[in-house]
Amino acid sequence: MLFSRLRNRMEDKMERFFNTAGPIMPEDHYNIAPLSRLDLEEILFMIKQKKHFVLHAPRQTGKTSFLRALMAYLNKDGQYLCLHINVENAQTAREDVKAGIRSIINTLAERALDSLDDSFLIERWQQILDESGEHNALQNALKLWSQNCNRPIVLLIDEIDSLVGDTLISVLRQLRSGYESRPSLFPQSIVLCGVRDVKDYRIHSSSEKEMITGGSAFNVKAVSLRLGNFCPEEVKELFLQHTGETGQVFDDDIFPLIWELTEGQPWLVNALGYEVCFNMKENRDRTRNISSRHIQQAKENLILRRETHLDQLAHKLKEDRVRRVLEPILSEEEAQNFPVDDLDYAMDLGLVVKEKNLRIANPIYREFILQELKPKNVEKQTAT
Repeated sequence: MLFSRLRNRMEDKMERFFNTAGPIMPEDHYNIAPLSRLDLEEILFMIKQKKHFVLHAPRQTGKTSFLRALMAYLNKDGQYLCLHINVENAQTAREDVKAGIRSIINTLAERALDSLDDSFLIERWQQILDESGEHNALQNALKLWSQNCNRPIVLLIDEIDSLVGDTLISVLRQLRSGYESRPSLFPQSIVLCGVRDVKDYRIHSSSEKEMITGGSAFNVKAVSLRLGNFCPEEVKELFLQHTGETGQVFDDDIFPLIWELTEGQPWLVNALGYEVCFNMKENRDRTRNISSRHIQQAKENLILRRETHLDQLAHKLKEDRVRRVLEPILSEEEAQNFPVDDLDYAMDLGLVVKEKNLRIANPIYREFILQELKPKNVEKQTAT
């Protein structure tokens, strides 16, 4: 009897669910195949041409899931040795370049060992840092690793825009300096991934007492790719994976409603799915149909609880450069001449979109932002 209960619990844990935290794990999460969301053929073509490029998109859009899938694809293919690293730990170093570079090279070495079973850097990185100094160590580490690797290296650097000041400048300049030595003495291709395009970085250099642009520090970028939202067909495909695995039926009218509320923003789509199918306990009965009323309630629940994604959004609303864009839009003032940097920043964060007119990116964001900002001259009720 006890064994039977334990077995049943283990079987319960095997049910996949909508992902709202961290990269996709296909064995655990319903998902849209990450590599289908960009033109893989074009990316492989750029790697073949030894190009460095940028991948950017708002937070919790699927960037890391894409990079991890790309790493797996390239390593399985066998033509390249591909490594994905996240440099966010180096953010705490701030302007301390030596501490930042130490963190990045250590991360590089540990990830190479853990992901590729490659011990070359783990045995040498400390010596490289000591002998080269912080302003050359990353470049030299990548040089020696490339020289001793039997395949061209493709390096995917995640959260690059989490780095600050002189640490970020040093990283970008070292990557630029090694560019001409690829692929025998430097990675064949490097992908920088973050929320913003590197050309839009405005980096304050304490050592040089001036503002450095990302475009000048890393002027070897061939192209910038932006990971977009789900399309309506992908939203429906994601939810029907739940139906396929559990038998639970969604009323036909909920798919247009989910699209209307989220406009395909991946976190919002998954959050609505998780809320309505897993958090709303009555709907864990898989014989129960999910209706548009349930989706509306799920939306209200997410906003009321200020789920992590929305709470992070609220933090951004405290920034003057964000408020300078959002408040006139919410107030429906006549066309504004927004500062270009402010507008680009708000768009990169995924808060606004520009079509015929500039508007808040989706109705859920609009309702939440209205509640948070409460502009004095906005008398309208929140959107539903």
